[in-house]
Amino acid sequence: MSGDLSRDELIEQGRAALDWIASYLERPQEYPVLSRSRPGDIRAALPASPPAEGEPLADVLRDFERTIVPGITHWNHPAFFGYFATSSSVPGIIAEMLTATLDVKAMLWKTSPAATELEQVATDWLRQMLGLGEGWFGITTDTASMSTMLALAAAREARPELAIRERGMAGRPELPVLRVYTSSHAHSSIEKGALALGIGLENVVKVDVDAEFRMRPDALAAAIARDRVAGRLPIACVATVGTTSTSSIDPVPAIAEICRREQVWLHVDGAYGGTIAIVPEFRYVLDGVSDADSLVVNPHKWMFTPFDCSALFLKRPEVLKRAFSLVPEYLVTREQDEVVNYMDYGVQLGRRFRALKLWMIIRAFGTDGLADRMREHVRLAREFADWVRATSDWELMAPVPFSLVCFRYAPPNTSDADRDRLNEEIMHAVNEGGDVFLSHTKLHDRFTLRLAIGNIRTEERHVALAWAKLREAAARAA
Repeated sequence: MSGDLSRDELIEQGRAALDWIASYLERPQEYPVLSRSRPGDIRAALPASPPAEGEPLADVLRDFERTIVPGITHWNHPAFFGYFATSSSVPGIIAEMLTATLDVKAMLWKTSPAATELEQVATDWLRQMLGLGEGWFGITTDTASMSTMLALAAAREARPELAIRERGMAGRPELPVLRVYTSSHAHSSIEKGALALGIGLENVVKVDVDAEFRMRPDALAAAIARDRVAGRLPIACVATVGTTSTSSIDPVPAIAEICRREQVWLHVDGAYGGTIAIVPEFRYVLDGVSDADSLVVNPHKWMFTPFDCSALFLKRPEVLKRAFSLVPEYLVTREQDEVVNYMDYGVQLGRRFRALKLWMIIRAFGTDGLADRMREHVRLAREFADWVRATSDWELMAPVPFSLVCFRYAPPNTSDADRDRLNEEIMHAVNEGGDVFLSHTKLHDRFTLRLAIGNIRTEERHVALAWAKLREAAARAA
């Protein structure tokens, strides 16, 4: 037997899957947000060996619902408030179906001209939506971790005298120690990028922050000065617009001035917070980015785009291309000097056709529609923060610039150690209840709860439910 399943099977089971998707999005309350599976449960429920003969697709879909879904933590649930809340929207889901059908590898222009040119259009639309000026080159990657690593690679390649592309870094005593600077509250992807590029963890300099968890420009300047005296080479700085723990905003204009003076590549991590610049009254969050060398934003965080879709913007794309372009004979094309071949701008050869879902989402919601939804999420976060402020036994732990609230239960006459214990108990109790899900961080070394709003289907009732569950758990724990 050869060939695919029949058209009739596609239509029948495709409709069944689409019905399941529609039902899932309409009744998320039927699922516990946090999976109740224990380690090994899902694996034990599945056969240890693959089937020799094909099984009916209807049976596979039944097993998906019966065995796989119970092991899912539902990121697409409107009461998922952990980490940075995300969601898949209807146009994004439809786009993913079409992408899977086309199965494009968006590497060379020739391998699908529409994939390349739509990526150019969609990233340029996003540039305009963010209020960035002309002259930025956009490329999609899987995550901000990859985008940031590429930016750091470009920062290194921007020093051609190091000859790292040809000679590498190993066994070269004449090569200076390379230094990267970032806030002590920056994302761990910066350190992972330094690991992957051979820069090393000890050469990622954590710059002190102020009372609102923002990088201190004076501390950055002092760190660079110390390294120059010690013979080290500053190559890059990563400023953050919306840090992971608190969504604080580093002072990019002041940082950009230092980086320009010191000839240090400035990369801005706006993976979460950067997209809020789509909302006109929040465009200020990208102040100073015009003087940066690169910027990352993640449409899969707060633009209702199915994972994965990160957008990296560069002022000097030729530097990134110089770092990674490698064209073997079997990839040489007649058009290569006339077109963009995205494979030249990163590690991957084969690339997903991410531009389709980004384009469809922008068209389906429009700039104003996306802005309205983000604006509502900020309103809900600030309302939750007001509820916290209005009590005597809860407190905010950080400012609330966007849609993330950092807070904790802090009953009077209790020690910080007791409050740490109570808040950890409260978080686990709420999460195990299944109605909502939250995550935590540590601020000033104190256990802190985080409520992040970002799902397209989250309404005030979901936020109110979270507040009620938190207070109930606190009453039991006290």
